Amino acid sequence: MPKMKTRRGAAKRFSIRKSGKIKRASAYRRHLLEHKRRKMKRHLRGSDTVDSTNESAIRRMMPYG
Repeated sequence: MPKMKTRRGAAKRFSIRKSGKIKRASAYRRHLLEHKRRKMKRHLRGSDTVDSTNESAIRRMMPYG
């Protein structure tokens, strides 16, 4: 059986934590930042975990993650 290919777009956006949960970056932090409040930008700075409803789809995209 040949190796499965990893979806490179998913591999660049997500990483798997030690606990097995999938880490993702916050949305709304790319552009148009001048009208967003300082507090909002500060809260968007960190990372978050993927929701359980999307987790199985992302795991399929990254079989060796």
